[in-house]
Amino acid sequence: MNTAISRRRAWLMTGGATGLALTFALAGSAQAQTAAPAQQDNAQVEEVVVTGIRRGIEGAISLKKSSTSIVEAVSAEDIGKLPDMSIAESIARLPGLTAQRLDGRGQVISIRGLAPDFTTALLNGREQVSTGDNRGVEFDQYPSELLSAVVVYKTPDASLIGQGLAGTADMRTVRPLAFGKRALAVGARYEWNDIGALNAGTKSHGNRLSISYIDQFMDGKLGLALGYAHMESPYQAERWNSWGYPTDASGNLVIGGAKPYVQSSMLKRDGFMGVVEFAPTDRFTSSLDVFYSEFNNHQIQRGVELPLVWGGIPLTNSKVSNGMVVGGAFNGVKGVVRNDGNDRDATIKSLGWNNKWEMGDAWTLVTDLSWSKVERTDQVVESYSGTGRAGVGATDNMTFMMDGDGKAIFTSTLNYADAGQIKLTSPQGWGGDIITGGQDGYLNQPTIEDELKTGRFSITRALDQGLSSVELGASYSERTKGLVNDEWFLRAKGSPASVAIPSSAIVGNTSLGFIGLGNVISYDPFALIRSGAYDLVRNPNADVLVKSWDVEEKVAIGYLKANIDADLGGVPVTGNFGFQVVHTDQGSTALGASGTGSGVVRANLSGGKKYVDFLPSVNLRFALPAEQSLRFAVARTLARPRMDQMRASKTFSYDQAKAGNSNINFSPWSGTGGNPELEPWRADSYDVSYEKYFGRQAYVSLAAFYKDLKTYVYDQSVIFDFTGFPIGGGPEPATRLGLVTTPQNGKGGSVKGVEFAASMPGALLTPILDGFGATFSASYTDSSIQPNPNDKSSTIPGLSKTVANLTVYYEKNGFSFRISDRYRSKFLGEVTGFGNGRNYRMVKGESVIDSQIGYTFNEGPMQGLSVLAQVNNLTDEPFTTYQNNDQRQVIDYQRYGRTYLIGLSYKF
Repeated sequence: MNTAISRRRAWLMTGGATGLALTFALAGSAQAQTAAPAQQDNAQVEEVVVTGIRRGIEGAISLKKSSTSIVEAVSAEDIGKLPDMSIAESIARLPGLTAQRLDGRGQVISIRGLAPDFTTALLNGREQVSTGDNRGVEFDQYPSELLSAVVVYKTPDASLIGQGLAGTADMRTVRPLAFGKRALAVGARYEWNDIGALNAGTKSHGNRLSISYIDQFMDGKLGLALGYAHMESPYQAERWNSWGYPTDASGNLVIGGAKPYVQSSMLKRDGFMGVVEFAPTDRFTSSLDVFYSEFNNHQIQRGVELPLVWGGIPLTNSKVSNGMVVGGAFNGVKGVVRNDGNDRDATIKSLGWNNKWEMGDAWTLVTDLSWSKVERTDQVVESYSGTGRAGVGATDNMTFMMDGDGKAIFTSTLNYADAGQIKLTSPQGWGGDIITGGQDGYLNQPTIEDELKTGRFSITRALDQGLSSVELGASYSERTKGLVNDEWFLRAKGSPASVAIPSSAIVGNTSLGFIGLGNVISYDPFALIRSGAYDLVRNPNADVLVKSWDVEEKVAIGYLKANIDADLGGVPVTGNFGFQVVHTDQGSTALGASGTGSGVVRANLSGGKKYVDFLPSVNLRFALPAEQSLRFAVARTLARPRMDQMRASKTFSYDQAKAGNSNINFSPWSGTGGNPELEPWRADSYDVSYEKYFGRQAYVSLAAFYKDLKTYVYDQSVIFDFTGFPIGGGPEPATRLGLVTTPQNGKGGSVKGVEFAASMPGALLTPILDGFGATFSASYTDSSIQPNPNDKSSTIPGLSKTVANLTVYYEKNGFSFRISDRYRSKFLGEVTGFGNGRNYRMVKGESVIDSQIGYTFNEGPMQGLSVLAQVNNLTDEPFTTYQNNDQRQVIDYQRYGRTYLIGLSYKF
């Protein structure tokens, strides 16, 4: 089938691959592909077992249909069968959901246009800690091979602990007793990237291995599930980064500077999963869930940073088109050769113990204890080299032309690969106020520790007469998260002279041909740190001290939920109504600091707040004839603030010249920082959904939602009491009050949208299409926020107005093929900025296409063996950001190439 591909329009989609699967099969999701005749009472009964793609689709449809809330789901195709490259990419194919790519991989998700901060992630119904600086879970930490399903709750109920304002993603592992049989599966995949290893000394090939085992013992009273998944996944990127676009004397936009580089990374992860279930009687079940993950991401970036207009270099021979300089020359450019690295090590540990007692015919008691912890260490190295220190050494004469992707293509007169000319030095003299002659690099070593302990209790009373049951429960959790930030200037031993790069660290040359610069000398920056080639000079400045913080939360929840099973005018009605009462006690400790170098002064800061939220919710499902459902939901939801916004730390300044002024607008005091008294985002949500099912095989749905954001978080200048802060000598000021810019709770706004989804096997339409099928979803979302009445309304970060997904597949007689397209329109994305900080920038719309082909042997000596080939990012879709709502002003252009995988799996 030939289909036109457009990267800019959602409705020209070719669909593709890697699909919706995860790996352990859910109990009961098996039904029908190959017929197995059997004789019983002289009648032939046909048992049909569905496997592969259709099994995953039918399992997801079953989860959606049976839920009392409005949900979306992905379900495993088969035990040990690896689906998408990450869980986030599988979830991102669901209606109303999408993923933001980081280094080419889907890592975090947005639900209904709201950023990852508004979504909560659970593992088997339990809230999890995160490896990031905030709450948003990075899904690539969880091997998809070890999960059986992911259920995304778009509407909460009163018993859903840890619910998010946008939605809640619950990752689930297999239940061995419900699975009901022994299974053993192993899998292996080999992968590579078509643009090769871009950096000298790196690899472009990787592998994935997995093994899963499920069994039952003691006549079905003891169940065991074990899983292990290993991954070594290389990924590459050609990355163009512009400093920005000032204007020339004629008002034309021109490139201010650039930092082009190529990136090579190796992501290694080992994940372990264990489930033990014990049911000695029909009335008691105990289960223990264990999850452990070790994660390492080793990243190398090499390039040349080029100060141009903003570096004081005059522009000549300029060529202008539509108010933008698209070509010209810069003479006397002093480039900074960059050999940078980022090494991240993280471990996740998670335990959960659940006990369920059925006491008589009416009462059920459940207890649940859980614990999860993350420890993460980063080593971010910048190493500078060039022809000499600032004002010394050869310079480059360059011409450039802007290409159609928004990046500059240069010609150069300087050989950046010449080890005799390029030395360890500070070509621009950055950091000269601390290091004589300027810093020769920089080292940032942040560490994160995040721990969450939770206890939960519930008791349920079975009823009749319209209410099937009533559940009363309570939960208590304590979470502590701390960031310790250590930063050092690097000074090459032998400085202030420029120092030859040690030959033992040189690994070859790296090509920057994608922007016309040729080769640059390449060395291992981590090896230089280990060898002692640098002196480490701690950065004493205030802006570094305030990056460290500790945040603590104690959350007590009481809830009541009534489950409905009634008949209204002959229409069956199911659902629930109830409420949560949430008491939060939060606090933070950190430093306040001011100044630079030896002039830094500091103060210990702390703060916090207690508050109570009442969260009512109603979910109703009307079962209409012909497998139709009409759902309504209303709820009050919340999303807790980002933890870096809740930090107590502040940078402050004291102007002694204003010490005698008591007017707050001319106070000697000022500052910026976090707000430990910050309260959550809150919203009232309204949902309606129509669903038409065709057994377990197909469905069509149309939904609409509206979220009335009662509060929002934004930066505002407020009065702060600086009592106790040091003044560095001199008389006591006339006032200790000043204005600080911190996150505050504003008025909010609204988010609204419509969603359409359909999943249909071709055989339901005509026998000619037997084996074919398709899933499709599209959503349109709009928002408006105005947290400050004095500001204009703006769009919510993370919101793409249009999101669409299409998968077309064929599966018959063991052969399978699918192709999927995941589209999202432009959005305001969160990207990493200067100093590893957070920036918001417009991200260009994108269409990511994947495909997969495979064959499963269903009989004969190779029965149980599956082979597959897979391509991700089939059309090599780039990731592009731009500024000032002008797509010509490209800030980041990243090309990742295609990733190919071939693999085998075997199920015993």
